[in-house]
Amino acid sequence: MFEISVDTSLSKVDFYKELDAQLTGLLYDERDLICNAAQLSAFIMQSVPDLNWSGFYFARGEALILGPYVGKVACTRIPFSKGVCGAAATTRTVQRVEDVHRFPGHIACDGDTESELVIPVMVANTLLAVFDLDSPIKGRFTLEDQQGIAQLVATFINATDFGWSLGSH
Repeated sequence: MFEISVDTSLSKVDFYKELDAQLTGLLYDERDLICNAAQLSAFIMQSVPDLNWSGFYFARGEALILGPYVGKVACTRIPFSKGVCGAAATTRTVQRVEDVHRFPGHIACDGDTESELVIPVMVANTLLAVFDLDSPIKGRFTLEDQQGIAQLVATFINATDFGWSLGSH
């Protein structure tokens, strides 16, 4: 059994370093995309406070399709032209939004969400997915959160075999 244990009194930088070490252990010796995506989603939801959604949308053509996640029932298909996830997919850049209700084209999959952080999942210069975090608190995500979550996504990428998915777009 894998148990997550992080000292919440740590600085955010040290908190995310500790999470990264634990995620490396969690994903050790597992290369499957779906398994690792599910594990990352649950790991983040269990260890990062003040979230109401954690998960993946996989790129298929010009849309994002719901993948493994933890949270309420979600939007199943998001066009690249819509929402925070679509903006991350289109620009291939991290989107950190303090107030989703002020974001042009925001899609309200969960009316309780106030802020969002979306990290593009890039492998071999190809967008495979976006990793999406939602919070019911405005301004929840700081630059330290962004950098820490981006490192966790990088650890997920390094631990995962994407070979079969690179040709499926």
